[in-house]
Amino acid sequence: MRNLPAVRRALCTLFVLVLACAGWAHASATLLLEEPYGKLGFFTATGHAAVYLSGVCAETPLVLRPCAPGELGAVISRYDGIGHYDWVAIPLIPYLYAVEQPDQIPLFVDQKTVAFLRDQYRRKHLESVAPDLQLGETPGGNWYQLVGSAYDRTLYGFEIETSSDQDLAFIEAYNSRPNVSHFQTTYRNCADFAKDVINFYYPKALHRSVIADVGITTPKQMAKTLIKFSSRHPELDFSRFVIPQVPGSVPRSAPVHGVVESFLKSKKYMVPSVIVSPVFAGCVVAVYVGTGAGRIDPARQALVYNAQRDLEPPIGPEDRRSYRLELTHLAKEPAPEGSAAHIEKWGRLLRNASPTLDAQGRPVMRIVSGAEVLRIGISASNVLSTDAPEPLTQELLEARLFSELRRGNPPKASESDVARDWNMLQKALSRPDSEVASQSRNPQPSGYFARTAHGGN
Repeated sequence: MRNLPAVRRALCTLFVLVLACAGWAHASATLLLEEPYGKLGFFTATGHAAVYLSGVCAETPLVLRPCAPGELGAVISRYDGIGHYDWVAIPLIPYLYAVEQPDQIPLFVDQKTVAFLRDQYRRKHLESVAPDLQLGETPGGNWYQLVGSAYDRTLYGFEIETSSDQDLAFIEAYNSRPNVSHFQTTYRNCADFAKDVINFYYPKALHRSVIADVGITTPKQMAKTLIKFSSRHPELDFSRFVIPQVPGSVPRSAPVHGVVESFLKSKKYMVPSVIVSPVFAGCVVAVYVGTGAGRIDPARQALVYNAQRDLEPPIGPEDRRSYRLELTHLAKEPAPEGSAAHIEKWGRLLRNASPTLDAQGRPVMRIVSGAEVLRIGISASNVLSTDAPEPLTQELLEARLFSELRRGNPPKASESDVARDWNMLQKALSRPDSEVASQSRNPQPSGYFARTAHGGN
């Protein structure tokens, strides 16, 4: 028993480590307020709501369990028309980016890439809720909303501290309840579900607004009431962050509004109302002002989310301008503030491209140019490791940077995000490039670059 003191010391050390790890394990519930997009965003600007639980993971899309060490938790939400289920749970990274690991997240996307990544993930993990059609084709319906949300829109997170005991109670309750959809737009929508989840952890924390939203539960009202709840409970850690929409040629999402706010700020609704009934229009304005429906700016004081680092403040206006001036000089092309020209140019370059995956599951664009097949990695982990001509890699990185450096809300990136992408562009520019050398000897472009330079297919 001469080793007994050493064993005791080892056990004490292990006990201290266990306590330390318990202190590091931070359970939280995050209300995700998601901007509207596409045709639905044109008619209603209320957006979507979901809840991210850092301590609750998805055993399957329909079964919850406690997270193991190192797991990131799951996003749980209500959808309309997905297998007749009331809710579906998706791991955080796939929910945002339709990939399984942070190093697989693409730097810049188009519609083809988004559809490809979503279907790849569906075939591997979501057959139970979105099965193939009879001949193995991709099904229609709303299942695409389950993965890749950050390709379609910007998301805002409102995170409040919870406990592991609350997580266990939530798992037991939601696993034991019938998971059958009774979706109704006005009183059993996605925001109602998010309200019920947060209220399970903190009863009566969230509530709808009968006046500002005409009794309909909206995502923005849920964010507003959660902010108020956190101010009444300063003992609970609370934070706000933004998950930027991934740069690309996919249309950008629109600002999120409540019901009355959406009506007031929409010319297609408000202008006819003023003409037909000025009294009614005045009432709408009075409700908007009186309830403070539009006073919540989800981007206010929001840190920027990145799947591979901690939350950070958005890049400052002076730094943004400095980077943009340098990038404009480097690109040697006019750079309008909206950067549409660079995004459109990259879209033309990829007109004949098809998405695929490399051996590590990272996205790659495959481009056929005559007898030549080019492959360009489009994630940060493989963009510099494929055999693509350097001008193509540079165009990708320039398009991403111009998108990140756009002016205005919501924040597009943190300084760390921009610095990383800037460094990758510098490395791409400094690498030896036989393609560039051969073009300098022969000023007439040929093949793929000749066609894209002239806007051809």
